[in-house]
Amino acid sequence: MRPRLQLLDEALIDRILDEARHVLATIGVEIESDEARALLAEHGAPADEATGRTRLPGALIDRALDTAPRAIGLYDVLGAQTHDLSGTNVHFTPGSSAILVLDHATGTMRPPTTADYVEHTKVVAGLANIAAQSTALIPADVSERIQDSYRLFLSLLYGEKPVVTGAFTVESFDVMREMQVAVRGSERALREKPLTIFSCCPTSPLKWSHVTSQNLIDCAQAGIPAELVSMPLAGFMAPVTLVGTLVTHAAETLSGYVIGQLAAPGAPMLWGGSPAVFDVRYETTPMGAIETMMIDCAYNEIGKRLGLPTQAYIALSDSKLLDAQAGFETGMGAVLAAASGINSISGPGMLDFESCQSLEKLVLDDAICGLALRLARGIEPAEDFPSLPRFTELLSDGHLLISDHTRRHLRDQITFPGPVIDRANRSRWQEEGSRPLGERARDEVERLLAGYRPSRLPDETARELVRLMEAEARRAGMPALPARDP
Repeated sequence: MRPRLQLLDEALIDRILDEARHVLATIGVEIESDEARALLAEHGAPADEATGRTRLPGALIDRALDTAPRAIGLYDVLGAQTHDLSGTNVHFTPGSSAILVLDHATGTMRPPTTADYVEHTKVVAGLANIAAQSTALIPADVSERIQDSYRLFLSLLYGEKPVVTGAFTVESFDVMREMQVAVRGSERALREKPLTIFSCCPTSPLKWSHVTSQNLIDCAQAGIPAELVSMPLAGFMAPVTLVGTLVTHAAETLSGYVIGQLAAPGAPMLWGGSPAVFDVRYETTPMGAIETMMIDCAYNEIGKRLGLPTQAYIALSDSKLLDAQAGFETGMGAVLAAASGINSISGPGMLDFESCQSLEKLVLDDAICGLALRLARGIEPAEDFPSLPRFTELLSDGHLLISDHTRRHLRDQITFPGPVIDRANRSRWQEEGSRPLGERARDEVERLLAGYRPSRLPDETARELVRLMEAEARRAGMPALPARDP
């Protein structure tokens, strides 16, 4: 039986959705994109001349939900399927778009570089429980104009896993799409085997900027999956109650489905988000707050009620160091997310309110994700009935260490995390140097970097990616890209 976390009953979910639909039909949403406004007007939802807001009738919402896919597949650079984003299937990916990296050597945060990004991609390539790469760091050694495409470029060049990404500009999308087409070989092949998920984020309350709404339309028309990342802040940009925040989230997410499905009926989309409560004491948005995690798991239930694939920013920490807080916040989030069946979980490796990535935390989080995935599998019998033969063997031999039954089921029943997690007895721990978590994590990072195997991306495809990226850099006024390898 698979464990299941439930925070909302069906009646409450339906009431939240009804309230969200009423908000959209009466207050509407602010949409900055001319193309998105024209698209909505064409389908019977013109912008109000007095307020500039677009009201969305229930029939338009129903049509969007009817055409939205109930399952999305994701594929690596070689074309092998890695994700089934449906039902209660769970997949972890690192948190993205960090503007800082925690430097292990100095213990301080600093802006990341190309070298940091390459190392991150190489480490992710070796992590068994992280199913996708993300455009996790924003390298500060390239022009802001190419930071979006550059991150995807490095991810595709050095890693084989699919990529969770996004764009902060409209102009970046075209070259990012071209890179994916280069990997797949054709636009049709990319539609058939999506390589990335793009984050498209409304602005709370009830607004779609020009960039995000245009990105959503572009993704829909290209067949690239888009995760709708609504970010209401309870007590600040949304009602302080968790239910009120869920109504805000549902309204913003429903409006995104309308835009995306009108642009291309059947476009792959995820019911996602990155909401948080607002800590008025510090004026911060704690992702490690239990209420933030409850909102995430609850809106996942709303998405499941609609039959849609889901995503959440969870399993991360607000701590500034690799410490106990970093572990317990990430661990709680990972377990709750897995028990909730969130399909795409973004967060591992992140610290400091989604602003910093740490390689040492990432390898720790990979172990945490492995434990959470084991929990999600639940408990099922495995040649346990009748039980008498096991007990007869136990009494005869005095143990079951080398029993055929033990050898058949040891690995699928018991998760053995790597050396980052200390399970040695005290004497052995002392014999091996009494090494703290940070040192063990750094050793694992070094092991993964040393064992990195280059991507099997064909050479001609890699050359095309380099050509596209160098041309984009020249358009941004950069004569050359930074050195990628030491």
